Amino acid sequence: MKSARVAYGGALHTAVPHEQGLQLADGRVLAEEQVVWLPPFEVGTVIALGLNYADHVKELSKELTITAKDEPLVFFKGPSALIGHRGFTRRPKDLSFMHYECELAVVIGATAHQIKAVDAMRHVAGYTVCNDYAFRDYLENWYRPNLRVKNRDGATVLGPWFVDAADVPDPHALTLRTFVNGRQTQQGHTSNMVNDIPALVEYLSSFMTLRAGDVILTGTPDGVVNVDVGDEVITEIEGIGRLLNTIVGDETFGR
Repeated sequence: MKSARVAYGGALHTAVPHEQGLQLADGRVLAEEQVVWLPPFEVGTVIALGLNYADHVKELSKELTITAKDEPLVFFKGPSALIGHRGFTRRPKDLSFMHYECELAVVIGATAHQIKAVDAMRHVAGYTVCNDYAFRDYLENWYRPNLRVKNRDGATVLGPWFVDAADVPDPHALTLRTFVNGRQTQQGHTSNMVNDIPALVEYLSSFMTLRAGDVILTGTPDGVVNVDVGDEVITEIEGIGRLLNTIVGDETFGR
């Protein structure tokens, strides 16, 4: 089952896909552009993985100091970073390199503490698409992401749908794609993760408690390119959804 959270008519609604756009829980059918899309579930802690695709590591090899023995590169995001489908992300005017990152977002459904990989998938409620922008001008310390690179307001897009785990037989067998202004610029496959979902749940739950609504952003494949004001970016994962986002300038936010 797929579901969404949207704002319409001064209220919050749950919705499901419809051939004409989406259908609210009260039965009303609306076009996508008639509503404000929110992240499709109540989001808890957002845990992001860097450099979790082998081809992306190779793509950035000149910037890296990591080795195969390093633990997963993990960082957190605050609530203000999150927006939904069809949202607008600001590109600061002084920036020279900003890129998208198409990622499978794993949503935790049950409390997990010191969980072994063999039991990890029992704690996964479902999935959504994430476009997690990076502002590479501000990168510091040899690709160890800092707040100015990866925790900017409105630069982590989630949606449009939350998809139940039961409807995704194998989350490690999905194709990811990104399109910029209709041109495909990125393609990868979740089988190429360095640390798969069970390994990530085991690792994270070994030192922190994961709770329902927490999200693990599992990284992006290679193929990231610069995007500019006016660009329309679509990140898509087969069986999960197509997430649309538009890059805007400072003036949209009164800056």
